[in-house]
Amino acid sequence: MGKNLKGKECGKGIYQRKDGFFSARFINRQGKRQEKCFYTVQEARNWLEKAKYEDKHSNVFVPADMTVDEWFEYWINHIVGDLAPNTRRNYNERYIQNIQPVVGSMRLCDVKPLHCKMVLNNMDEDYAGSTIRQTFIVMGTIFKSALMNDLIAKHPMDGVRYTKPVRAVNDIKFLTIEEQEKFLKAARRSHNYYQYALILQTGLRTGEMIGLTWDAIDFEKRTLTVNKTLEYRHKQGQWRAGPPKTPQSYRTIPLTNQAYEILKKIASKEDERKESKTLFQTLEYIDRRTGQKKKLVMKDLVFVNWRTGEPAKNSSYDTHLYKLCDEANIKRFCMHALRHTYATRAIESGMQPKLLQQLLGHASIKTTMDRYVHVTEDSLANAVRQFENHFS
Repeated sequence: MGKNLKGKECGKGIYQRKDGFFSARFINRQGKRQEKCFYTVQEARNWLEKAKYEDKHSNVFVPADMTVDEWFEYWINHIVGDLAPNTRRNYNERYIQNIQPVVGSMRLCDVKPLHCKMVLNNMDEDYAGSTIRQTFIVMGTIFKSALMNDLIAKHPMDGVRYTKPVRAVNDIKFLTIEEQEKFLKAARRSHNYYQYALILQTGLRTGEMIGLTWDAIDFEKRTLTVNKTLEYRHKQGQWRAGPPKTPQSYRTIPLTNQAYEILKKIASKEDERKESKTLFQTLEYIDRRTGQKKKLVMKDLVFVNWRTGEPAKNSSYDTHLYKLCDEANIKRFCMHALRHTYATRAIESGMQPKLLQQLLGHASIKTTMDRYVHVTEDSLANAVRQFENHFS
């Protein structure tokens, strides 16, 4: 029987340390000692009872003295298994490149705020503020899950902050009306014009546009359904299909007249396009909503490179965009800026933010307003004129 500092018995496997914490411990089925510290003796008793039961009846027992590396491996594979592919990749990258070198080999219970701060400080010189913020979120999520599962008594990131500024919303690129007109004029002479123009009419993400298949287009109802994505994984050297980014990203978008005409023109020339061996693949992916396997038939893709007969890789669109920007004499931007531009034009036209949220597939209206909607100088001037005319 363990005792507290006053000599009173605490119960089998529990004792009070000199620092005032109560330690609970037992030997698990593998003959390894499991130990954890708590603020109160009742917390220690509750954990000990629960841990012994799980050790006896569960097939999977997470040892209390596991390292951060071991916890991350368990966490990424068993607790957050429904992450989108891109999110999972980002979590792995931030952990391996930035978090693991500092705390990976440490025991979970030994990680303190100073160690977490060290992870962020080590990034300050070489990384952008947005990447440091992403690392902060990943690290916080990992340890929060450990806290919720009673592996640590206190969140080691309490009080930890990052100081490098994240790119301001106003720095996120979108096209003014004049820039949009110049860009489209230059793009009309390119083989990717329809892709760029469709995003400006629908707000699709790049992966959603690349993975668009004809069965997702309803010409009679004049709608486009987003239910999958496609991206090229350079490390594996292969295409990978997947579900939309979030459950809210599943959506059906009414087509504008211009979007409808774009898709009609592509459909009319489908028999003339070149087709490579890549298009004779069928890729499987898991539907995020049902958990069922779905198939993407590559030959059914709407957009195929005119020269190679393959889908255009994500990165090749950005490379091509830079050339068009130089030709149009406007500042260079990436594919996602077209989605930003769509959102900005929608708000400028008077669209309700809640409706735009659904069209963009956002889970939160805050994301729509804070990150995708921009106020241009022209829209500000128009708003002031409306105000002035109302009272004149």
